Amino acid sequence: MDLSWGDKRSEQFVTNVGLITSDGPYGPNVMAAEWTFHVSYSPGLIAVLIGQEKATYENIRASGEFGVNIASVDQSVIASVSGRYSGKEIDKIGLLRELGFSFHSASKIKAPMVVGASMNAECLLSNEIALGDHPMFLGKVIEASSSDSEPLAYHKGRYWMMNQNLEKPSEEKRRRIKSMAEKYLKNE
Repeated sequence: MDLSWGDKRSEQFVTNVGLITSDGPYGPNVMAAEWTFHVSYSPGLIAVLIGQEKATYENIRASGEFGVNIASVDQSVIASVSGRYSGKEIDKIGLLRELGFSFHSASKIKAPMVVGASMNAECLLSNEIALGDHPMFLGKVIEASSSDSEPLAYHKGRYWMMNQNLEKPSEEKRRRIKSMAEKYLKNE
């Protein structure tokens, strides 16, 4: 069964907006990738899933490196431009600079990095894994920084800010649950 783009079931996921930067055969580029995941603390690994027809896919395969920039809530325009246009046809970095956005040189890779992102990570390509219609690039983080900017969320085809914190269960409730859980211990 497929879960297609725009399908109500597919739209139930809430994701961040990864701005994936690269430099290769198509020159410096940025694309929006909602499938951007932190998958390991030690070593630091980030997975991005990118369609094979994308300029970023070819740039990463050729260069063996990429940047992961988690968009902040004030970067919905960067996310929209990066997701709407192809780096095979448009110099998105140039267009975004003209729109007033900034990029800086990475310290350890050739790809540009997005100024003002919630998080920036420079990655070396560790592995490529075939998964359905979007192969996964696994990147080993070699440099990273973060800001106090709130990350941009994506849900139901729209951008969101997560401006309300829902509290975890109280300490008393967690103690009560722990006590109850002991009745359900499995015998080994």
